[in-house]
Order: sequence, then C-alpha cells, then structure tokens
Amino acid sequence: MKAWVLHGPGDLRFEDVPEPYFANGDREKAIIRVKACGVCGSDIPRIFKTGAHRHPLIPGHEFAGEVVSVTEDTDPSLIGKRVGVFPLIPCKKCALCMDKKYEMCRDYDYPGSRSDGGFAEFVKVPVWNLIELPETVTFETAAMLEPMAVAVHAIRQSGIDKEKEPGKALVIGLGTIGLFIAMFLHGAGYSVIGIGNKEEQKKIFTGSGMREDRFIRSEDSRNESTAGDSLSECKYIFECVGKNESYEQAVSLASPGSTVVTVGNPASDMTLGREIYWKILRNQLTIRGTWNSSFTHEPMDDWHYVLDVLSSGQITPEKMISHRLRLKDLSEGLDIMKDKKEYYTKVMVTEFT
Repeated sequence: MKAWVLHGPGDLRFEDVPEPYFANGDREKAIIRVKACGVCGSDIPRIFKTGAHRHPLIPGHEFAGEVVSVTEDTDPSLIGKRVGVFPLIPCKKCALCMDKKYEMCRDYDYPGSRSDGGFAEFVKVPVWNLIELPETVTFETAAMLEPMAVAVHAIRQSGIDKEKEPGKALVIGLGTIGLFIAMFLHGAGYSVIGIGNKEEQKKIFTGSGMREDRFIRSEDSRNESTAGDSLSECKYIFECVGKNESYEQAVSLASPGSTVVTVGNPASDMTLGREIYWKILRNQLTIRGTWNSSFTHEPMDDWHYVLDVLSSGQITPEKMISHRLRLKDLSEGLDIMKDKKEYYTKVMVTEFT
C-alpha cells in the first residue's frame, strides 16, 4: 500500500509499504481502510522538528474508515462497518484506566506517534477503539471526531454543563479546537464571544450561527474602550492558544469566581507575572487543565455525545475543512501548515488512490 513514512525529524517519504496484517498473538484487532484523515496541528512539529516515539512510523491520528478484516476472536459482522477511531490505546491496567480515565493513561499506545497511523491506505487498531458511525455522519466528519471530542472534553472540564441556565462564555483563539468549542457552546445555548485574528475565522464563527459583534479581533480585545463591555461577565473562559500573552489575558478578563480552562498546547515555557497571579488569588479563580477526550463506550462519553450532537444537526463541522487532498499530495498540505503559506483550518486527505 501507499503511505507517508516518517524516518526521522524532517524526513517524511511517500512509499510503498506492506499492508498491516494480524500477527501471532493479535487479539480483538481490526484493519481499517482509511477513507478520510485529518492533519492535526501536533503533526507539524512531530514531522518537521521533534520526530515520533519511534522510526520509521506512519503519522496521522485523526482518521475514519471502513473495517475490512478482524481477528478470529472478533465478531465478523463488524466487517464492512463504517467507523471512527479513538486514537489513544490505553493499557487498561494502571490506576487511571481502572477508573475509566483512559485519556490520562500512563502507559498508552497512540497511532500516528507511537505506532503506525492514518496517513496510509490501511491501518490496524484494536476493536475497542472503534465507534460505529450513523449513516448521517460522513467519513470526512468522522475524521474530525477526535478534535470535536477534545473540544467537548474541555467544555466539560469547565463544569459549564452543570449550569442550570446558559450564560456567556469566552473563547480565546479560534483555531480548530477553539472554533469547535465555540460551536458546541453555541449549540448548547450559550452566548459565545470569540477572540480571533483572521477574517476566515470570523466567517466560520458567524456562519455557524454566532453573532458578528461577538467576534473580536485579537488586537481589539486588548482595547478596553472598544471591547470592555463585550468581554465582561464571562464566567467561563477557554484559552486555546497556548501563549503567555493569551493566558494572561484569560486570567485578566476573568470575573470573580470564574473558571479558566487551559486548552492550547504551550508554544514555549509558560510564566505568570506577579499581578496576574494575584488576580487568580484575589478573584478565587478556578484554573482547569484539559487533555484529550473521554472514550469509555458509555452513552454519554465525549465521543458518543459528539455523535448525538451531529445527528441532531446542531453543528456543521464540514465548515472547518479548508483543504481536501489526495494522499499522494499530502505534503502540500503539510507545507501550508508549517509555513503558514495560506489560511487553513482543517487539512484533510479524502482520496487514497
């Protein structure tokens, strides 16, 4: 089969490689024909700077497809099913796994960074990691289940879903995850303010039903005379950038008793100024971290919740796809993201032949 193989930092090659197969000892495994695979922002440093946990390795962890074969100990009726894939493969032995907090497993595997992933025609994964797709959910949408579930997990970490009445929430940074957080909050009835820096982000924000005057440009958000009233009284703030400046802004804008959820992966070391730290203390703020998403096979885990919302038509994730590529042309999308040659939200492989 054809696949993109990472041989080391900056050394990604489009190659012919053996198709995945079931080895001796494989239990409850499935081979998936990949139908769509998105590029995550974390793929860029992994491919171009840091490398993966082992090499050679096929990157890509946001994918969906069709089951083409399963091990003998698995129900054969699974063959032919359309599935999404939870990419974290937990050990199921550590204390966190025993508590069903699989997203924080300490000894996990992960397609695309620790084992072969979805930038290929086929991929092998445990059956446990599959979620069957309703007919109304396309493969392209299913390839975004992972970032959508990450967004839902961040919202749930805030405790916002325990509120009796939807209020006002602020999302700082409208990249893929930030926009998904805004979409899900809006779908749940919250008045969402978004801070972004691109006209294309504004189009997606307003095109998803949110008010134009609730989109504030990053440079304007620091001008108290133009943005002060709009940004006041936000009880829940989601920092989706991962930079000191945006983190300090989140804390500064938080009203007493508010919750700040740190979502963005840090771009560098994070430090807090003394005055900012005082605001956390004096305003008795709650600072919450969030990581990955919950997938427990229970009806209300993050992944099943996303499928329920998709089935209801509350959000339109297709708006997030800015580039659709053939597998052989994936390098073009990676370069766009690495060099920021043009605007992008979700770069996705949708053709594999």
